[in-house]
Amino acid sequence: MKTLAQSKASLAWLVLVALTISQWAIGTHGGGGAHHVPASLVIFVVAVFKARLVGLYFMELREAPVQLRGVFEFYCIALLTVLSTMYVLG
Repeated sequence: MKTLAQSKASLAWLVLVALTISQWAIGTHGGGGAHHVPASLVIFVVAVFKARLVGLYFMELREAPVQLRGVFEFYCIALLTVLSTMYVLG
């Protein structure tokens, strides 16, 4: 019988697969014309969310001390902010 941790990790993996497929669809079909900036920003948001899922569920940061998890969460927010700002301004 599966434990709760294995089923949460399996669910996270399925979400990662679904998000990867959605990123591919947005990148190949939503990136043309004048709508490439919003599509790119959505791809950035999804990519950082995927990195967060990997950190929380596969690197076990969900159960890490509050300070370590806080640093990781801040890193995810800072990464998204920097990527988005550089893309929009660049």
